[in-house]
Amino acid sequence: MNILSVDSSTAVATVALLNENGVLGEYNLNYQKQHSVLLLPMIETLLKNNNLKIKDIDGFVISEGPGSFTGLRIGLATIKGMSLGINKPFVSISNLDGLAYNVFNFTGIICPVMDALRGNVYTALYKNIDGKLTRLSDYLIISLKELSEILNEYNEQVLFIGDGTIKYKVELKDLKKEAVFPPLHLNYTRASSLGELGLARLLNGEKDDINNSIPLYLRKSQAEREYERKLGLE
Repeated sequence: MNILSVDSSTAVATVALLNENGVLGEYNLNYQKQHSVLLLPMIETLLKNNNLKIKDIDGFVISEGPGSFTGLRIGLATIKGMSLGINKPFVSISNLDGLAYNVFNFTGIICPVMDALRGNVYTALYKNIDGKLTRLSDYLIISLKELSEILNEYNEQVLFIGDGTIKYKVELKDLKKEAVFPPLHLNYTRASSLGELGLARLLNGEKDDINNSIPLYLRKSQAEREYERKLGLE
């Protein structure tokens, strides 16, 4: 089963081809969110270098977020169009799941941390239970103080991963004495990680409804916040 996996929701545009036997190829470009320009050429090059055409793809995986509102819409629209064009299924996977999967063999608590601006982070808690990555919390947008209160409930080592660990590394070290940080290259969502998680779902017969699939925003857009501010709702 040939899978095309895409994420355009962060500063890194990433696309991957994979099947049941492993990753066939992957491109990652950290190019300041020029994803509307980069994404399709990256996909076309990846397919060409693997002697494949879009009709050879059996399913698609897309990041559902959280992340850049514009980037999420670009990625989802691209995959929906391809899925509809060749009548093949797609599934959406959270960036937070993908980050946790990068280090799922860690034996303590895995805590992806993505910068959500305004001093907040996108996060969730995970643990490897019997060889399976298990999410322990909801997907959250919270302050570091709120994250500290949640982590205090766990008497275990915590591995922080994600672009938020770069911005808030000092603060995160103070949250947990047992804090662990991965190598820098693991702090970004990879299409291959999302793809492996999505492949398992596709092989299980799962698929998203193309008419109802929407990004996982977790927060309101700037336009929505400005509108509420004008109405005095904030």
